[in-house]
Amino acid sequence: MDSPLISNVFRRLLSHQTCSRLRYYSPKRNLPQDSSLRRHYRTSNDAEDDSSQTSDWQQRTDIFPPDKLRDYERYPMVTAEALRSRRERPRRVKMLTRDFIEGTGMSTNIPRFTLMLRLLLDSLYNPHYGYFPKQVVIFSPGQPFDFNSMANEPEFHKQLGERYTAFEDELDVDVPNESRQLWHTPTELFRPYYGEAIAQYLVTNYKLKNYPLHDLIIYELGAGNGTLMLNILDYIRDFEPEVYARTKFKVIEISSALASLQTSQLTTTASARGHTDHVEIINRSVFAWDIYVPVPCYFLALEVFDNFAHDSIRYDPFTEEPLQGTVLVDNMGDFYEFYSKQIDPIAARFLRVRNAACSRPFDHPLRGSRFIRKFKSSLPFAANLTVPEYIPTKLMQFFDILREYFPLHQLLTSDFHALPDAVKGFNAPVVQTRFQRRVVPVSTPYVQQGYFDILFPTDFSVIEDLYRALTHKLTRVMRHEEFLKRWAYVEDSATKSGENPMLSW
Repeated sequence: MDSPLISNVFRRLLSHQTCSRLRYYSPKRNLPQDSSLRRHYRTSNDAEDDSSQTSDWQQRTDIFPPDKLRDYERYPMVTAEALRSRRERPRRVKMLTRDFIEGTGMSTNIPRFTLMLRLLLDSLYNPHYGYFPKQVVIFSPGQPFDFNSMANEPEFHKQLGERYTAFEDELDVDVPNESRQLWHTPTELFRPYYGEAIAQYLVTNYKLKNYPLHDLIIYELGAGNGTLMLNILDYIRDFEPEVYARTKFKVIEISSALASLQTSQLTTTASARGHTDHVEIINRSVFAWDIYVPVPCYFLALEVFDNFAHDSIRYDPFTEEPLQGTVLVDNMGDFYEFYSKQIDPIAARFLRVRNAACSRPFDHPLRGSRFIRKFKSSLPFAANLTVPEYIPTKLMQFFDILREYFPLHQLLTSDFHALPDAVKGFNAPVVQTRFQRRVVPVSTPYVQQGYFDILFPTDFSVIEDLYRALTHKLTRVMRHEEFLKRWAYVEDSATKSGENPMLSW
């Protein structure tokens, strides 16, 4: 990451440095209650400009960083609505806590600073400069792959690479883009077989539990190109016509661009147009959901949890007290990391629920010998806090939504249980971008909003216990391969050698 090429890449993408420093932060006073309502942004010619503390570019380092405590006292507050309407990334600001940002109210005794969760939400989902609304293009391979004609799995990857190149070449003809954020999903690569496997699971369970007393109601969270929706509906229509007549497919999509794309997919072919009366595209965040659904339904969340924002927690190695991560955005757009002993209510609740619900050991910074941890922390130049632990507070809130508004739901989810090239920490994310068609991972989540994908692994042993405790439902966790062997026609995705790319993906 220190080569001139990579430095030039991030000069272009970021246009500023990214700094962080572990600090304790104890607010000296609470700001007036109405200060959160002010739309106030300092201009670059402010008499108290602190630009002398930063440079245009420098290596990320924790050695002698600028002291930003003074900025905590003088930077204005911004609201979620102000950020949502802004077309530029905020600078010289502090942001309020999660409750206020999500529009569900804010406790005035919570210190007013940027939670790391807010930074991640802003980076991924801001409608004007966020990663998903503005940067992401989902790869479509065109015609389905003919797996049975392939010699082996390496030939599949060769053909995939060729189609990837052709797909991006075609995009570059219209709009050349060296930093295009292009990614793919198993739904696209293995269509229609992947969607058909899920359709078989849904129909079988529906017939066993709800047919004919109730309709088959399916919610999909984040439907991408709409491919899974069409594959499921095609299968049910072709093989289960009596069920299809009672099928309703509802997509909850936060991205307006993807919601429009999903709607247009329903009119591309005569076959797709036949599904129009069975589909509803709901362009809103699931976290703003306020409609009670009293009937049985199935909730699909495939490769969604990895982009749910997390909070960062570090622990005092001696007292084992947790501290919550906060972020300051300075006048240059740089990020400075602080840790506070005041844990906001949602992060505190997650820690309580996890400790009460989890029956199996899980990895976290305090696991292991207390003596060894204290000894290492006593050594010269040792860190004053543990490495960070990233806790899925947003996922906990999603489970709350399911419990409160979808009490009779059945959840089907799939996601990454581990990720390579993650940043330092427990349950830490992979932070990466694409430049000149190459994936470029970085070592910090504090990067310019909108240009980087931030993916978290899902610890299913923890999440299973958490889900059971919050929804009071029974669960079963299985590997991706095991699920597909049970519900898919695996012969359709097998190569001549017997290798099966869909099972090994």
